[in-house]
Amino acid sequence: MSVLPYKRSDRVAELLKEEISRILAEEVKDPRIGMVTITRVRLTDDLRYARVYFSVMGGEQKRDQSLTGLNRAKQFIRAEIRAHTDLRYTPEVEFLYDDSLDYSERIEHLIAEIHRSKESDES
Repeated sequence: MSVLPYKRSDRVAELLKEEISRILAEEVKDPRIGMVTITRVRLTDDLRYARVYFSVMGGEQKRDQSLTGLNRAKQFIRAEIRAHTDLRYTPEVEFLYDDSLDYSERIEHLIAEIHRSKESDES
């Protein structure tokens, strides 16, 4: 029986994703952040640096506002992570916009266009 090896960094990344989501929902009061969703966390193997990817509805302006708010709250979020986890080191946090939802939406739009053009060609 083969067991998939899970790296510690993957488990800690999942913990950070849950904890940062909770902090944003319950603790951070910055109105610029709004309805941000943490989509994934990538953590270095030494657990020192975390890239936190987020998505937000509302276009480019809302994305920029949310990123500004997240960067402003970065030290508070890090302190909350330190207080609520048993990690030896609290990673440096970097917030990045996750454009994978925009990309998948664009692909769906292109596929729908192809289907519409095929239907009109068959008529």
